Amino acid sequence: MPSFDDSVIILTPRQYELAVKDILDGSGLGLEQYTSSHLEAIEAPDGTYIFDVTARFSALGADFLVLIECKHERRKVERQDVQTLHTKLVSTGAQKAMLFSIAGFQSGAMKYAGRTALRLSSSRTATPRGSQKAWAREQRRHLGWTYQNSSAGGATAIG
Repeated sequence: MPSFDDSVIILTPRQYELAVKDILDGSGLGLEQYTSSHLEAIEAPDGTYIFDVTARFSALGADFLVLIECKHERRKVERQDVQTLHTKLVSTGAQKAMLFSIAGFQSGAMKYAGRTALRLSSSRTATPRGSQKAWAREQRRHLGWTYQNSSAGGATAIG
């Protein structure tokens, strides 16, 4: 995993969230009734949560909600960040959650996610100069992610 300095991280956190949304939108083209939102507020029994990105689609006669959080930070994502997203997934009744990070994940975060319906995704490449759409296109071509099956029936992407 490369180290990041101020000259390498070009996208703002908001631009990173929108770039992740673009990646998901490109992947969702074949899904039935696919929609995505940026900064959607979702009501849950324990309060209202605002998610960086949400994706909704229909498949196999069922409706799905995916919660997406984006970490645009130099530090690797910690286990507590994954636990917090998992709690929100359970509270909202979503079917899946994804956590994107430019810096990767600590081992405890990866281990915890492997036992849940969460998917962790980390880009191995630094954010290039240019637009968020160009970055999203490049990420779709060169994600550099490896996958590990989780016991919860999903795949965990580990950078």
